Amino acid sequence: MEIVSAALIGLALSATCGFRVFVPLLAVCLSTRAESADGEPLVELAENFNWLASDPVLVVFLVAAIFEIAGYYLPIIDNFLDALATPAAVIAGSLITAAFLTGMEPWLQWLLGIIAGGGIAGAVQLTTVVARTGSTITTGGLGNPIVASVETGYSFLGSFLAVLAAPFALAIILILFFVGIYIYIHRRREGKVKARKSIGIFLILY
Repeated sequence: MEIVSAALIGLALSATCGFRVFVPLLAVCLSTRAESADGEPLVELAENFNWLASDPVLVVFLVAAIFEIAGYYLPIIDNFLDALATPAAVIAGSLITAAFLTGMEPWLQWLLGIIAGGGIAGAVQLTTVVARTGSTITTGGLGNPIVASVETGYSFLGSFLAVLAAPFALAIILILFFVGIYIYIHRRREGKVKARKSIGIFLILY
């Protein structure tokens, strides 16, 4: 597997960690067991990360993914999970990207993994925190299950595309990220304008 192709897969999976932490990790385990049409392994990990393909790790990630997905449908717990998911997403994103950087010294793998993989995972995760917070404020938490379903769907779809079409998956995730940032900034500006109007009306009446 070419280094660039492997790095793109790692980055795409790392970005998907921003939606759900353990789904991309589970995808890594499963994809190492799959083969392409020519009989070659679908993905290859750096030798020092081959433990990610082991059976015990697969079981741990599977159970963790189930609990994580279910937890986001429980009131209050979903916001608590968001607080834990941000640092967890950064760690998972760093791990995944580092695991796909073959032919490098371990220190360089981790350095690039933290900067690129951890950075993109943390950025995507922060947009989901903003989305869930906005849903909690505007709907009293009633809209949170819908947000959770969309995020879970993105995590599965993103993980699938990351392995089979990494550049496409990465492009989609980045587009969603920038759209989320735009919506957040736009809503903040609208909120400030409304607040200024309210203060102006209050002063006039006073």
